Amino acid sequence: MSKVRRGTCRVKINPRGSVCDVEHRMLLDGPILTLDFGPWTLDGLRSTVRILACAICCLFFFSQSHAQTQFGIVKGIIQDGTGAAIPNAKLVFRTRNDAVIAEGVSNADGEFVIAVPSSNAVALAVTAPGFAAFKTTLDTTGSIASDLKIVLSLVPLSERVTVTATRTETRLGDTAASVATLTQRDLLITSAITLDDSLRQVPGFSLFRRSGSRTANPTSQGVSLRGVGASGASRAVVLEDGVPLNDPFGGWVYWSRVPRTSIESVEVLSGGASHLYGTGALGGVINIAKRQPRDSALDLELSYGNEETADGSLYAGGRRDKWGASLAAQSFRTDGYIIVDPRDRGVVDVPANSRSATIVLTIERSISNNGNVFASASFFGESRSNGTPLQTNRTHIRRFVLGGDLETSETGRFTVRGYGGTQIFDQNFTAVSTSRTTEALTRLQRVPAQSVGIAAQWSRPLEKLQTLVAGVEAHEVRGASDEIAYVAGRPTSFIGAGGRERAVGLFAEDIIRLGPSVFVTAGARLDRWRNFDAHSSTRPIAPTAATTSTIFADRAETAFSPHLSLLYKPLNNLGLYISASRAFRAPTLNELYRSFRVGDVLTLANDKLLAERLTGAEAGAQLTSFGQRLNLRGTYFWAELSRPVANVTLNVQPTLITRQRQNLGRTRSRGLELALDLDLSNHWLVSGGYQFADATVLRFPANSMLEGLLVPQVPRHQFTLQARYANPSLVTVGIQARGTSTQFDDDQNRFPLDRYFTLDALVSRRITSAIDAFVAAENLFNQRYPIGLTPLRTIGSPLLMRVGFRLRLGSRQ
Repeated sequence: MSKVRRGTCRVKINPRGSVCDVEHRMLLDGPILTLDFGPWTLDGLRSTVRILACAICCLFFFSQSHAQTQFGIVKGIIQDGTGAAIPNAKLVFRTRNDAVIAEGVSNADGEFVIAVPSSNAVALAVTAPGFAAFKTTLDTTGSIASDLKIVLSLVPLSERVTVTATRTETRLGDTAASVATLTQRDLLITSAITLDDSLRQVPGFSLFRRSGSRTANPTSQGVSLRGVGASGASRAVVLEDGVPLNDPFGGWVYWSRVPRTSIESVEVLSGGASHLYGTGALGGVINIAKRQPRDSALDLELSYGNEETADGSLYAGGRRDKWGASLAAQSFRTDGYIIVDPRDRGVVDVPANSRSATIVLTIERSISNNGNVFASASFFGESRSNGTPLQTNRTHIRRFVLGGDLETSETGRFTVRGYGGTQIFDQNFTAVSTSRTTEALTRLQRVPAQSVGIAAQWSRPLEKLQTLVAGVEAHEVRGASDEIAYVAGRPTSFIGAGGRERAVGLFAEDIIRLGPSVFVTAGARLDRWRNFDAHSSTRPIAPTAATTSTIFADRAETAFSPHLSLLYKPLNNLGLYISASRAFRAPTLNELYRSFRVGDVLTLANDKLLAERLTGAEAGAQLTSFGQRLNLRGTYFWAELSRPVANVTLNVQPTLITRQRQNLGRTRSRGLELALDLDLSNHWLVSGGYQFADATVLRFPANSMLEGLLVPQVPRHQFTLQARYANPSLVTVGIQARGTSTQFDDDQNRFPLDRYFTLDALVSRRITSAIDAFVAAENLFNQRYPIGLTPLRTIGSPLLMRVGFRLRLGSRQ
């Protein structure tokens, strides 16, 4: 007899015309044999011969392997609490001395069939991403074990793993940070068709204006968290697997660049995080984790709704040996609605429509059991009408990402990402007559930009009591604003402005566990950036007029961003935490050099802007109760922002309001944030959140009249509520509600935007094991709330409805 060694047995049989693929590994004493009979059917003598041949070979194999060893067949199904199948669940069988004797995975329907050596006490452990581990003991002495039905419970909120908070895997219950996680299941149950609208269920999340990316100009799609203030540039960094998605020239976000079906989860970290992520993480971080190519999978979602809205999202991925590949794509189109209030509309007002398409191709190769390299290329295109025939914009973005990951027990985990891309943004600006019967071009603008960056990180746990994280990031952006100015509908001059920015950041973090109940995290980052090659010029079209040019002086700034937090867990289900940090945001090239106009508001650039600096602290508690079915989190936060970049009003005329970007002295945002998750039963789940934010201007010597006023676009009260009933065998229903109090659209608090409340709903029904049909509705009560006063009143979308289906084949993440 040969020595005991690990072997593989793979048997494919088809007793009913459909292939059943059974794969397991076991410790055998003897030779290794692989059987693969392919797909076949039971018709005629030929099939009978093949069955007999299969049985004889199997008997010969097992008898030759170990005359003393017998095997039992363990089969069953793995489901979640709602009865839905869980594919790709891993099953591991062990002996009493903890030796692995068999392994396997569940198929797309959650089923498994595994041969296990006979024993009256075999330990079985079942694990699946997002679910708590399941363990039991089996008796496999019979020829066929009884069919098993294994029900896995979702991982409790406190047990979920977050990467964003510390740039390394950490349990939420062991993190002194406010992190909200939306899984793929959470996103599927929302009625929203865009990612930013799905994120509105996170308290404190908002864009520059109340409108979403479905109809809003892309330059207004910057993120605000915790009332730090909103502008076109995002005050939170948005990442796709660690690579920035923020526009390199303007800082705003194109939310449709990541196809929905390719998203595995989204983490929202509230609070300053520049100690890990540098510029842009002034108010927090949004990290989008994409699905990784594992086993073969195909997901397709198609829907159609009112306003001639058509949408499709596709993900296809697979793996063969060491190679993996995935293709993700999405297409969206809507005719939109007229955004101007009916009382103010004129003949020039048309629906604000939009069209977008994106495609992402990723190829990956494993280089060892603990390492891989990958390459990704993407293309994104978008076009919009912003409410009148001549006000349009277009965007084209091409981007590549190269990276690799390697982890060893001796040296830790290394991560490297390199990225770069080019883009073009075109926009037309117009002046509309007071009667809204005519409009005339004022500027045609083209903004080309290029960017390149690299990031490297190392992390390593030490004796389970300490984890070290360190890294370096660098990027360079080059962009310009090329314009044709119009007067009375005729071109008069060519205007150009732009420059370059180069930045480097170094960061380090130490996560220390002082005993079983105390966690300390200390981190710091040093960033230095430089603006150079900046210039502007104006060349009149008239041949007799002179060209004027300005060369801006090179500038450099440095920011040091420390962070310190403490988490104390006096009980297993109770955590108390406190943290303090500093954060910053450097002005974008757009804010420094590009002017723009929206409605009757002209906003001028300012090449003398300095970086925003934030000093913040927070304290809170997190409680888990009722067998981890109830999770509560409450946080008091305080953030003082010096030199915030704001749009300051310079002049008000009947047909034109002129503003300029300026460093607005000092502002403060303080308040309370509450979050609740309640798992009522296997089918019912309720969650909600509330945020109170008192955001005011503390000091502005250049215009003391603004002191004491509220920061624009920040409501004092926000609340969200989600309720879900999930029973795939019957029906799945999701409801989302959101409301905010009054906020102001301008720095002088002259234009209040009234409070609003919206209710969304989605109902889906499983048609087959692979197809779900759904109906989704946004703004069920058809509330026409204001989203802007420029001073023209614009309103939010009406009731939006769509119907569609989802096709899911193969492995499900």
